[in-house]
Amino acid sequence: MAGSQAVDEVRYDRVGAAAVLTIDRRHRRNAVDGPTAEKLLEGYNAFEADEEARVLVLTGAGSEAFCAGADLKNLESLGSRVLGGEAPLGFTRTTPTKPTIAAINGWCLAGGLELALWCDLRIAHPDAQLGFPERRWGVPLIDGGTQRLPRVVGMARALDLILTGRIMHALEALDWGMLTELDDDPLERALEIAQGLASFPQQTMLADRRAAIEGFGMSLEDGLALEAKAGPETLQAAVEGANRFAGGEGRSGAGAGV
Repeated sequence: MAGSQAVDEVRYDRVGAAAVLTIDRRHRRNAVDGPTAEKLLEGYNAFEADEEARVLVLTGAGSEAFCAGADLKNLESLGSRVLGGEAPLGFTRTTPTKPTIAAINGWCLAGGLELALWCDLRIAHPDAQLGFPERRWGVPLIDGGTQRLPRVVGMARALDLILTGRIMHALEALDWGMLTELDDDPLERALEIAQGLASFPQQTMLADRRAAIEGFGMSLEDGLALEAKAGPETLQAAVEGANRFAGGEGRSGAGAGV
């Protein structure tokens, strides 16, 4: 799939090997209501079905906000999703099979932060601000925030944000490890990383990603057993890669990192 597929307030665009899923509700700081959540899920499903899309980049239109969370002025439109056991903001109860990157400008709040935490990597503008201010209104975290934030930053720090509802600046979030890096153009940097990830041998990278995600929380013994399963599956790819290195490719660290 190439080009752009416009779906009202959510856009699915292909940029090289990356799929860019953009929330475009700037009049509501890219907050998500029920119809928008449905379109986000459609975009996610399009990414999973798109064999040529190797990385998903999730972002918000404009510089003011990545996403301000659920649209509290139209919260009733999300009610059926909550009562039906679906992810309120579309796809947050799924685990993608391919890498995902959040490109964050401006406000990244409430469910918006939960969307960002759903991603593997988070690139933010230095002026971005993040937090769970819905604490003030009695709105719960039900898009994965209580589970993913502790896994990213540790329980003590996660409880700081979850309980207080305070908003932190990007530099503190970077120090915590919540953000991968800061960049003046998060989307451009996310696309650069996406192209780098897409250039690696995919079978072994995806196997390592899957082992890390699925093994988290397992005992070390079970996690090592899970990791070991990838050995026979990726042996041929590993041999081919080793032969390329023996032939002179990638010496002195060339090609490492993105």
